[in-house]
Amino acid sequence: MEKMLYVVWKHDEVAVEDFRAELLGPTAQTLITHGARGLAVNLADERARAGATISRMERPMTGTVAIWVDTALNRASIEAALARVTARLAGYLALESVPIVNTTHVAPLGERTPGLYTVAFLERPDFLTYDAWLEQWQGHHTRVAIETQRTFLYIQNVLVRPLTADAPPWTAIVEEAFPAEAATDPMQFYAADTPAELAEQQRRMFESCRKFIDFSQLESHPLSAYVLKTPW
Repeated sequence: MEKMLYVVWKHDEVAVEDFRAELLGPTAQTLITHGARGLAVNLADERARAGATISRMERPMTGTVAIWVDTALNRASIEAALARVTARLAGYLALESVPIVNTTHVAPLGERTPGLYTVAFLERPDFLTYDAWLEQWQGHHTRVAIETQRTFLYIQNVLVRPLTADAPPWTAIVEEAFPAEAATDPMQFYAADTPAELAEQQRRMFESCRKFIDFSQLESHPLSAYVLKTPW
């Protein structure tokens, strides 16, 4: 089974509530009919918890659509269904790793995952080779992220190759979910009980991130997460 990850932009004249209803309703059913074994949608809708947004794009994305299929070779009908309802579509073949599986905040299929859900889009910095970047991120940073943040879901998507012609040069898309309080309380976000512990957790996190992230290229967005069909 393969995972395809599409970054989507809605048409300007379409309200985000209508875009959500389309993606979670008719389009989702079409994708499942055309072979989606699993389906998850993340959206910058009005339900997304307030959190830090970092974007350098002239037109920030509206969300992501994750689709698990038997083979990405037969994706034409899936991409056509997404293209019909989007202004822009950037697709990738992704290798998924889930260091933290959500077992505590599971929502019914089709309903919003509770809490703060953030999605980061990373480019490999020029100062690292691909192998060194991957080792620094997954081999070293993963443990730091788990130890310094109050995360109940952690998904690492290594982008194997682009599936669409105009896909930005990202090398990874990272999904993390936190308790709702983390949106406004740094102590909750960084799993700290005292100001001193908070400062130390923030220091460890930043020191680790700067070793593999080019902050001038970083995109990070609070989104609402909806799982419509599980692939397992």
